[in-house]
Amino acid sequence: MAALKRYNILDTLPEHAFDDATKLVSYICGVPIAHISFIDESRQWFKSEIGIGVSEVPREISFCQYTIMDTKMVEIPDTYLNEQFKDDPNVVDGFKIRFYAGIPITTPDGHNIGTLCAIDQVTKELNDNQRNALAIIAKHVMNHLELGTKHIELNGQKKIAERAVLAKDSFLANMSHEIRTPLNAIIGFTDLLAQTKLDTVQRDYIESVQIAGENLLLIINDILDLSKIESGNLVIESEPFNLKKTLKHVYNLLKVKVPSDVEFNLFLDADMPEMVIGDQGRLNQILVNLTGNALKFTQEGEVTVSVKLVNETDDHYSLKFSVKDTGIGIPENKLKTIFKRFTQAEQSTTRRFGGTGLGLNIVKQLVELQNAEIHVKSREGRGSEFFFVLDYKKADYAEIAAASSLEENLGKLKILLCEDNALNQKLVKNVIYNFGFELDIADNGQAGIELLSKNEYDLILMDLQMPVKDGYQTTEFIRNEMNSHIPIIAMTAHSLVGEQERCYSVGMNAYVPKPFKQAVLLQAIKIVMSKENKEIFKWKPDYSFLDEMSCGDARFKQEMIDLFIEKVPLEITQLEKAFNNNDYETAKKLSHNMKTSMSMFMLDDLTHYLAIIEDEAILGQFTAETADKINVLHNAVIEVVEYFKEQG
Repeated sequence: MAALKRYNILDTLPEHAFDDATKLVSYICGVPIAHISFIDESRQWFKSEIGIGVSEVPREISFCQYTIMDTKMVEIPDTYLNEQFKDDPNVVDGFKIRFYAGIPITTPDGHNIGTLCAIDQVTKELNDNQRNALAIIAKHVMNHLELGTKHIELNGQKKIAERAVLAKDSFLANMSHEIRTPLNAIIGFTDLLAQTKLDTVQRDYIESVQIAGENLLLIINDILDLSKIESGNLVIESEPFNLKKTLKHVYNLLKVKVPSDVEFNLFLDADMPEMVIGDQGRLNQILVNLTGNALKFTQEGEVTVSVKLVNETDDHYSLKFSVKDTGIGIPENKLKTIFKRFTQAEQSTTRRFGGTGLGLNIVKQLVELQNAEIHVKSREGRGSEFFFVLDYKKADYAEIAAASSLEENLGKLKILLCEDNALNQKLVKNVIYNFGFELDIADNGQAGIELLSKNEYDLILMDLQMPVKDGYQTTEFIRNEMNSHIPIIAMTAHSLVGEQERCYSVGMNAYVPKPFKQAVLLQAIKIVMSKENKEIFKWKPDYSFLDEMSCGDARFKQEMIDLFIEKVPLEITQLEKAFNNNDYETAKKLSHNMKTSMSMFMLDDLTHYLAIIEDEAILGQFTAETADKINVLHNAVIEVVEYFKEQG
């Protein structure tokens, strides 16, 4: 009984694998009745059956109560000639059984938990091939049970691991918030101080503080990026950007750090495109990391960043990026481990040059997230070259125009800041005044709502962690209760995995992490205040798969869109209800069905969320994170439907 209960098979729903095995028994033995059953202390329960029509029978009237006590196949060619069964009710009446063959289903540790049977209403005798086939099918059934158990165990272990990762992510995020809040003030006020009139010694001191602050911020960002990558929450963006400007920006940013004996070069292929569609921020991060390393480890000679167009199709460019130096190089025996986390070529490297040993690991994963590979060639004492090839979509004229249409002259904006930290209030106030804008400050979300109800503002800068009403609650109130479409920029030192996606899902328009750079904040303000911002959708469907499926049939494509609009909002409402009622079976079916709808429009993030919810429903374990995912899905579906309707 303990062995049977270990497999959690009793009273489960039908499964194709068992039904197929039963059909195979019926076919091989040429019988009208076949079944796979499991037997507990009181009943014989049929997992799969042909020709029986009931789900269970009392154990004491079953033939299989004897089979399960045996170690081999029980075969009765003619029940009328068998003393034990000739007067059985199912022989003289009932199923009128004349032939019976049953084999125990035996666990790997030797316990019989069920039977596989072939039954006929005429006399019969199996041949050796049929008997061997039944034995093989019985083993197959047992193997399937074992696999199911292992799958459940693995899912359980996966959940434990995910909770551990979540706990680690939460710890890192909370710690980063505690570090970033004062660091935000240090870096911000240092930047403001650097803009004042200083003597030579003071400027030297300020620059030293700025460098120390930037280095500390890099370490924090490395740890958080690694956490986001591990949890699958780091998303590669796909937006038009000016590739040449990005590369020149990296060059100008780093050339101030170049040692006097090093020549720093940027070589761009004459044929490379000006504009592409991809993730500008991640390319920037990769190149700054690789180039920064090259400059750090090169005391004399040269460091060269080069970009070359290696292939072009109707839709894509393939570009080879290379960072080459004449620095200290990497020993041959270290080349295979150089991309591992917390690994540097020599133990003395950290002491001599600093760093966390995370940079190259993050670079490798960022390149791989863009479906590419990074390679390295190096000789100790002779320098190194890191190179990779990325594919970028071509940008059409409309996308180029949208990317370059930000208004430079924003006028005299009136801004509301919702922020409870006094230092951050003072910092933002000085920065906003430097931009030439007006600013009102609210100590919490509720105070912000009261100011917004009395005054006219052009946009809101919203901290996420505040007393009374936090940034999420405040944004939801502004969007749902006040029906206001005022642009809202999230500003937070709390970098929990998936937080940026949650900000967009509740209705915020942009996200600026603290400590913020003045240029980054100004750019975010320009974006949300641009005329195009009202047409920007966070969850924008991609029609490429549907276009391929429809083969140019516009009517079919529209039918699929109409079906999404009709079905999916209703399904997400049903999913919310199933979650609230802990109805795991309904949640499993809904999340599974909705994955197809999301995949049709290549909404991969939403498909990923639904896959996680489906797994949790199978295990019967919903969490607070499930509620967050369902909330994101709810808001995303509303936006996708709105997008479809606007496209008409």
